[in-house]
Formats: sequence, structure tokens, C-alpha cells
Amino acid sequence: MSLLPESMAGWIVIAILLFWFVGAYNRLVRLRAAVLQAYGQLDAALGKQLDFVQASIAAGPQPEAAPTGELLSSVAPLQAATAQLATLLGATRLRPLDVGGMAALATALQVWIGAWQRQHPDQVTVFDADGTLSRPVPLQPGATTAAFSVTGAPEPIGWPEPSAAAEIARSQFNQAVAQYNAAIAQFPAVLVAWAVRLRPAAPLL
Repeated sequence: MSLLPESMAGWIVIAILLFWFVGAYNRLVRLRAAVLQAYGQLDAALGKQLDFVQASIAAGPQPEAAPTGELLSSVAPLQAATAQLATLLGATRLRPLDVGGMAALATALQVWIGAWQRQHPDQVTVFDADGTLSRPVPLQPGATTAAFSVTGAPEPIGWPEPSAAAEIARSQFNQAVAQYNAAIAQFPAVLVAWAVRLRPAAPLL
């Protein structure tokens, strides 16, 4: 009979640890799901930006209507950057939590933004993360807003389509990623993340 209290105490400890593990796991899963949901909104917003640029390219001078030099110096780089971004966006859609894939998407996005701004320096609109119009004036040719501020936070992007949706979605996605990454790095939740193979995600900078 003397072993019964110790046995019960052991089962109580196991039950408490199991309850904690399940609770921590559910929290991490919810945060991970929030990242995936935020990426879905970001993916849709980026898709609209791509559609806008593709429509602009289709409506612009065609090879037979534009000087060859002008076409190669402006339209062709934008076409190539648009195709590359569309390809990487499709790949990232399958694995939005893959750090390498998100880094490649971010690079392609910056190249694409730069190509648009070089061809259309007077058609760039910058919004803050809350959707407020940040900089309605045109940027200087070749300038880019895709940089980091002195605080380390990414600057707003000068989007081709005059809509705040993409910047809002990017900010919400980055916030969801930051919350998820912070949660899986905390002790003792980091043990749960390690046990169930939850890996950090990457923001879109």
C-alpha cells in the first residue's frame, strides 16, 4: 500500500506534463496556421500586383511597334522579372514556411520592383503597413523603397498597382511570422517545437 501514493504522484506528474505538452503544441499549431492564413492573403495580393504589371506590359509597345533598343532596355527586363516572380510565387505557395523559398521570393520581388520603377518611375505608390498613403510623389528613376530603416524594420515597398492591399498583407504576414518564431524559440515551448519538428519561418522583406 505504501507504493500507491508514489504511483499516483507519478501519474499526476505525467498527466500534468501531457496536459502542458498538448496545450503548448496547440498554441504553436495555431500560430503556424495564422502564418499560413496570412500568407494566403499575401499571395492573393501579390497575384493582383502581378496581374497589374502583366496587363501593363500587354498594353505597352510590342516588338514591332517599339524601337529594338528601347524594348530591350526596359520592357524585356520587366518581362523577365515578372516571369521569375510568378514562378517563385507558385513554388512558395506550396511551401510558404520554407526559409530558402521565402528568401528567393524576396529577392525576386526586389528585382521585379526595381525593374518596374526603372521603366515607370512616375507610377509608384508607397503605402504604410496600415494602408495609409505614405509617399504619393514619384520616386527618382532607379530609386527603390525596398530597403531597411535605421531601426532594422523593412521600409514600405513602392508597388506598381496603386493599392495598399499588398503592403498590408506583407505586414500582417511578417507579424504572424515574428509571433510564430518567437513562440517556438521560447523555453520550454522550444522542446515541443523540436519534438514535433516545427521549424522557424521567414518574413518577406
